[in-house]
Amino acid sequence: MAFRIEWNSWIGTTIAVAVALVIVLTVLLILRLALALVGRRAAWVGEMARRIRLSGSVALALAALWIACAVTGPAEQWWWAGLNRIFLIAMIVSCSWLLAALISFGFERLIDREGATPPGPERRRRRTQLVVIHRLSLVIIAVIALGTVLFTFPEMRAFGTSLLASAGIVSIIAGLAAQSILGNLIAGVQIAFTDAIRVGDVVVIEGEWGRIGEINLSYVVVYIWDERRLVLPCGYFTSTPFETWTRRSDRILGTVYLDLDWRVPMDEVRAKFAEIIDAADTWDRRSSSVAVTDAQGGHVTVRLVVSAKDSDDQWTLRCHVREQMIAWLQQEHPEALPTSRVLVADSRGDHAAGAVKERGTERR
Repeated sequence: MAFRIEWNSWIGTTIAVAVALVIVLTVLLILRLALALVGRRAAWVGEMARRIRLSGSVALALAALWIACAVTGPAEQWWWAGLNRIFLIAMIVSCSWLLAALISFGFERLIDREGATPPGPERRRRRTQLVVIHRLSLVIIAVIALGTVLFTFPEMRAFGTSLLASAGIVSIIAGLAAQSILGNLIAGVQIAFTDAIRVGDVVVIEGEWGRIGEINLSYVVVYIWDERRLVLPCGYFTSTPFETWTRRSDRILGTVYLDLDWRVPMDEVRAKFAEIIDAADTWDRRSSSVAVTDAQGGHVTVRLVVSAKDSDDQWTLRCHVREQMIAWLQQEHPEALPTSRVLVADSRGDHAAGAVKERGTERR
């Protein structure tokens, strides 16, 4: 007598689930071997397979279990409607997870490719846009997945239909968009595509010098030079003035101011300044100058201008020039250091006699 399987029984369900899992394991093994072979020639294929391995396995396993239960005994039980909805929700979540993993992998590949291009404002602009679009895509996937899960419930579907059909939906959306949270989200997208700031830009914000480290959908993180972090809402950059040093180019001029005595030998200062910057690797040989920009209060102000390829080199070069010039003045021309002069009259108060004493004190 031939053995006959009753698929509507629990034994049939168990066998169907086991067969489904074996099929899933076989398919996963074949895919893994195929991707491994292809990955030997294209490294990105192997990396993609690694990124989607878990989410893809979960999605395939859930689909197999759902089908196995739907064609066997559980489909005829009174509680199948609830289990069927659980399977549907789980499939929506797992497929969204798989899609998010694929999108993340694609954007990370694009960002890494941008890293191989020459540094500059254009690379930072494209990198910023890719980062913002990446995060916006993940948010959209999450919102769509959540909305789809909610609409699996008839009560929510009826509510959503009536809400979308109502005449006041436009005013509701406009009112929500006016709130600070959505306002910052809109500002984040605006920042990415108006090129106001980019990841890596050097900025001065709230009196702090730093670099744009992260641009998220609702806030921006500024990496301060002393390793502090300044977190600002995206709306700040669309409504408040701020200073940027790398808007069109990384190249920048730097100034060093020296308050010196009137007896300073400017020709020798110019010669020493040229000697210092010629020996400095951080000077890009684009611009340099020495000028007396002010002469009052008992001293003259000498301005030294240098150029560098970026703000980091500019800061290093300014410090180097300042230190070298001070050391040279102390050793070779101490008379050029700032002094204070005091006129002292004689005991008779006769200024006409020209009894004048001069006191020189170095300013520390």
